[in-house]
Amino acid sequence: MTYRSSEWFGKKDKMGFLYRSWMKNQGFPEDLFDGRPVIGICNTWSEFTPCNAHLRDIAESVKRGVYEAGGFPLEFPIMSLGETLLKPTAMLFRNLASMDAEESIRGNPIDGVVLLTGCDKTTPSTLMGAASVDLPTLVVPGGPMLNGKHQGRDIGSGTAVWKLTDDLKTGKITYEEFSHAESCMSRSPGHCMTMGTASTMACMVEALGMTLPGAAAIPAVDSRRKVLAQLSGRRIVEMVKEDLKISKILTRHAFENAIKVNAAIGGSSNFIIHLTAIAGRVGVKLNLEDFDTIGSKIPLLLNLMPSGKFLMEDFYYAGGLPVVMKELQSVLHMNAITVNGKTHGENIKGKAECYNNDVIACYSNPLIAEAGIVVLKGNLALNGAVIKPSAATPALMKHKGRAVVFENIEDYHSRIDDPDLDIDETCVMVLKSVGPVGYPGMPEVGNMVLPKKLLDKGITDMVRVSDGRMSGTAYGTVVLHVSPESAIGGNLALVENGDLIELDVKAKLLHLHVSDDELARRRKNWKQPDAIMERGYVNLYVNHVQQADKGADLDFLVGKSGSKVTRDSH
Repeated sequence: MTYRSSEWFGKKDKMGFLYRSWMKNQGFPEDLFDGRPVIGICNTWSEFTPCNAHLRDIAESVKRGVYEAGGFPLEFPIMSLGETLLKPTAMLFRNLASMDAEESIRGNPIDGVVLLTGCDKTTPSTLMGAASVDLPTLVVPGGPMLNGKHQGRDIGSGTAVWKLTDDLKTGKITYEEFSHAESCMSRSPGHCMTMGTASTMACMVEALGMTLPGAAAIPAVDSRRKVLAQLSGRRIVEMVKEDLKISKILTRHAFENAIKVNAAIGGSSNFIIHLTAIAGRVGVKLNLEDFDTIGSKIPLLLNLMPSGKFLMEDFYYAGGLPVVMKELQSVLHMNAITVNGKTHGENIKGKAECYNNDVIACYSNPLIAEAGIVVLKGNLALNGAVIKPSAATPALMKHKGRAVVFENIEDYHSRIDDPDLDIDETCVMVLKSVGPVGYPGMPEVGNMVLPKKLLDKGITDMVRVSDGRMSGTAYGTVVLHVSPESAIGGNLALVENGDLIELDVKAKLLHLHVSDDELARRRKNWKQPDAIMERGYVNLYVNHVQQADKGADLDFLVGKSGSKVTRDSH
């Protein structure tokens, strides 16, 4: 069988000489260029991305597996996206990293690719890029950190940050205690061990069939993570020989499975944006309403922070995602193919026993009967907005309150703790200009910290509305992804202090009680905010990014170009 890489290494002319000769300066022997499958290992390692800082070790395990299966592994880097450090938000650069992955895979002599991922944006960005090339592809998630341990109890990454910040703000803890918790929360390599977006993305790719079974929950430092990586290295060589391309796995049924699994695990609302963008790359029709009709009636089975009390380490010991899929098998497409060549049904048969029902509940006795992300519509979100019921306060799921408006993030920071701010717990906090265009990049600021004077009263939640996102580790009655966003003239831009906003999750309604005539009057006086940047990638992004309901991909990246490259470099 002749592989794609032979177009580089198999030539018997000047170009073949060039391609092989320069590779040999790394000490590769002649027989590695004999036509065997070349496996690209796409590594998102970076010390600026703490969640991915161990991926160089994981890459070595993948390489061992590739060599064992008769392949030729070659590791390459792409832009690494860490939500923890990267300003103004890693989401701004997700599409750039996807371009990096796509062009690196297409332009190099690669027959199959292993994507090493971790922090949340590294998973969708690499998968989006790989999907646009459509080679045999397999994902190896880096795995979650060990459970955080603080003062004799478990604390979860991200989730603990929001609670500890509130406690510090109200004087319940000292700064010394606050500082001490930093080391207690992050005590091993790996991504957030709550069901934040990184864990959600790991579960997403397993539910899609893009990882070996059980890959999502293995802790980063568990030796079985390296075993999984080595087995993945072996398997990708077989996938190349079978020509099992990514498009054969990422079918409509695969996406429907992922939506249902996300609901059952209490996954991040960011899941919607990323899955929609991935679907756009493979040509699968997926719209915002699908997440509601397919997922909103699915029960919550996983008792993990921020929707529950356990953490990813506990999830793994309880049996991991295969147990969740077994519980959901009556509503999933169990005949969907996965990267190991078997169906989900075959993968779980006799291998998905639950070891702790406190962590993973039975489908017949769920934690919450209907837990999927709900899509809201109304005159405040003509193209939709989303809310995560499993992380919200039940009493606030039907609420009408007076708007307290923050025009942008600077306005919010400057006024939120002003003792004279006219706000009480019945109000609805509104944050504008934090969408894809407005910030730019749609940051995780939607879960606004409450005013200090309300925290001092013991108030822990309020209805909050924005065109931004929130961390998957966060919680609260937070309406997100309002589309169209305020920066391009969506009705959110027209909200004023004192307007009544109605939220009715059961009715799937987000309504601004202002007449159409009044909105039209306000629109005449509205001015679009000035552009943040006039050059470079940010300028390109702002001019081409789609809205949240479309996955916030760049319009010219939707679809795929395939793997063919016809012209040589010299």
